[in-house]
Amino acid sequence: MHTSAALTALATGVWRWDAATDVVSVDAEAARLLGLPPRPAEVAREDVRSRLDALDWAQLAGVAELAHGGGSLAESRVRLPAPDGSVLRTLRVRLSISGPRPVRVAVGTVQEVLSSAPRAGDPPGLAREAFLLDAGSALAEATSTDQVLRVAGSLAMPGFAPGRLAVFRPEGGRLTLVGAHGEDAAAAPVDVPLDAETPATAVLASGRAIYLPGPDSYRARFPEAWAAADRHTMQSWAYLPLFDGDDVAGVWEAAFPGPAPFTADQRSVLTTVARMLARALVRTQVRDSERELAGGLQRSMAPPSLPDIPGLSVAARYAPGDGGLSIGGDWYDVIPLPSGRFALVIGDVEGHDVRAAELMSQLRVAIRAYAVEGHAPDAVLSRANRYLTGLNERPDAAGPDPRYATCFYLEADPGTGSLRMARAGHLDPAMVLADGTMLIHPTQGGIPLGIEPLDDYPVSRHILAPGETMLLCTDGLVENGGHDLYTGQARLQAAFHATAGAGVEAVADVVLASATGPDAYKNPGPHSARREDDIAFLLLRTSTPAGAPPAGAGRHTHMVVPQTEQQRISDARAQLRGMLHDWADPDQVDAAELALSEMIANVMMHTDSPATVSITVMGTPGTRTLSLRISDTDATLPHLKHPGELSASGRGMLLLDSLADDWGVQPQGDGKMTWGEFYERGAQ
Repeated sequence: MHTSAALTALATGVWRWDAATDVVSVDAEAARLLGLPPRPAEVAREDVRSRLDALDWAQLAGVAELAHGGGSLAESRVRLPAPDGSVLRTLRVRLSISGPRPVRVAVGTVQEVLSSAPRAGDPPGLAREAFLLDAGSALAEATSTDQVLRVAGSLAMPGFAPGRLAVFRPEGGRLTLVGAHGEDAAAAPVDVPLDAETPATAVLASGRAIYLPGPDSYRARFPEAWAAADRHTMQSWAYLPLFDGDDVAGVWEAAFPGPAPFTADQRSVLTTVARMLARALVRTQVRDSERELAGGLQRSMAPPSLPDIPGLSVAARYAPGDGGLSIGGDWYDVIPLPSGRFALVIGDVEGHDVRAAELMSQLRVAIRAYAVEGHAPDAVLSRANRYLTGLNERPDAAGPDPRYATCFYLEADPGTGSLRMARAGHLDPAMVLADGTMLIHPTQGGIPLGIEPLDDYPVSRHILAPGETMLLCTDGLVENGGHDLYTGQARLQAAFHATAGAGVEAVADVVLASATGPDAYKNPGPHSARREDDIAFLLLRTSTPAGAPPAGAGRHTHMVVPQTEQQRISDARAQLRGMLHDWADPDQVDAAELALSEMIANVMMHTDSPATVSITVMGTPGTRTLSLRISDTDATLPHLKHPGELSASGRGMLLLDSLADDWGVQPQGDGKMTWGEFYERGAQ
């Protein structure tokens, strides 16, 4: 028997709720149990919520949150009330929630409880308190005017559920519709003069609620409004003032499909909801205004278009986060320089508010000015650091609000592909090889801007090889979806591997979708409760024809480990693991990593020279050759020897001989080169 047939035989329905769309998908049995037409359907969560008892809904939400926090299955009983307040049926709901906020997914079953008679209704006071608690919590979580209206439209009031909810506010001498939700939302009046004889304008003028329990009372009190309406599908109406302090800022309409007596209890509930709704609307309208202001500021500061760079291709993307205002301090810039070179800048000012956007715009203009003056990368960041430190020390009417910023500044020579880079507390860039392999490119750096005015920023250099792509990004691209630095880099590696050979614009689209699209949260990272951050990134590539790299084209990377920075041996190991991300035998990868560490350590311990590291992978998958080349300027050749069991060193060449398939040492100029090779074999 199929699973679906078995569930049907057991009178068990299946449902799924996706928070990203706020849609509940139900099968035919679940639809029947919820009082919907008995067929598979997709309905708004508000529709499901309005069909259940308010107290039970609040209890189910609390149980689900606890179960999600503990990683367990949630179970609760809920009642399906009839219009007269009686209980149609009692349902057992089981569910499991997965994914991070705000894009969680819940799946579960629903089954009618037949073993006992439906429970008696809860005391009216308890149901009313549960409803108001649920309404207050939902309205407090809303972060925009549209969300407030959607929450208001989903409220299922104890004993009587509105068929339409609408909010109006005065604007330009007229009463305009802010938004409406419900079965007959299109019938809500959109725009009327303030002196018109309507229930909403009367409430706005008097500040007193108006209750119309039936069509006769509506027609008698407001004949002109009744005659002007297109249609009347509702049968009773409540109009309540929305106060902002002592002023009436708007009017809330709750219309019901049947006659409503508007008892004292019902009026008390409506009045309380109106107060909560007014506070939520005032709060979110302020946030909407700030969001619009900050968004306009950031859009105005973004480059209108990227300049054409002969010999190089550039793509850029920006996406706001969801924490606080959907605006922040992330930015990018591409700046033509007087020398014919181009500067690429990526940065992130601390915070997600108007202050962050304001500082971002000031810092971006300052860095652009320093760059156009012709300063080197280290000088540009040093000047920007002093500038932001000065802004932080400037007295502000709102009190001290110092912010720091991270930044990566790159100067590219289109003719040679040479790059000069300086980094201020920012992420290292990533280098993407022609076949989609992504390597983190370690660079020297200083502390973030705005902390200490006298810090310096050393310059790193790189030659961009044909077909290579460099990624400069803010941390949101790596960490969104609850990822840490390592799991986020693995997600980026998959995106680049899937787009090997594509143009930079197509690659940019896929990379952005990997962190923000629907598939971004199917496999959340270890920190799924963390809020989403802004995203900005730049892709820089040598201009080569698009297309998949030829088989056996190879992978190459090169770096130097100075004696004064021996911690960069770990960077070399990370580069090697990135090069071997699809190597057949993981044991060989471990062996190669150990061999590389020993070869570099041999230079660090026995010479005064830096170690020049070259890693190459050649051949077709399954039969490739890994070559490790470590060069130094000391002419003394190492020897294979067997140290005593108590010796603290001297085993490097012995380990290389045991681990590598082939190895050797050869003189080279004033120094030597130690090499080792590993031949790919199938996983054991």
